[in-house]
Amino acid sequence: MPGMDRIDLEILSALAEDPRTTIVSLAESLRLSRNTIQARMTRLEQTGVFLSYERSFSPEVLGFPLQAFISIGVRQIELPRITAELARIPEIIQAHGLSGSVDLLARVACRDARHLFDTDARILSIEGVERTETSLAMGEVIPFRVAGLIGLARRES
Repeated sequence: MPGMDRIDLEILSALAEDPRTTIVSLAESLRLSRNTIQARMTRLEQTGVFLSYERSFSPEVLGFPLQAFISIGVRQIELPRITAELARIPEIIQAHGLSGSVDLLARVACRDARHLFDTDARILSIEGVERTETSLAMGEVIPFRVAGLIGLARRES
């Protein structure tokens, strides 16, 4: 986001440290007015800085302990339609478009190996999907994080 200043980075740093913090708490810790924090948060939201307000939690608590990454090769011309069809598969909890030999990478959550096999079969049944390759997730070793990037941005600003 162009035009992000020291205060914006301080707000993002505080939110990365404690995503549940309140506007009042941010204002107190950053020694700024509540209105200033609220206006900045609104601007950050409107410019697409915040990816989601959805709570993150483990699919395991819902009965889906098996996670895997499915590499998907597609006919490029059909990518928009294929992506829309993939979005209708509830086991796909995240997907990214990639460059290179793999077109899409889908993260899936399933009950067991059979459920994973069936999910992969549903993906393969989509017209235009040419191949898949499945890798089981053994465990998350580095969770999604942005605090380090915020630190780099602060040093560069």
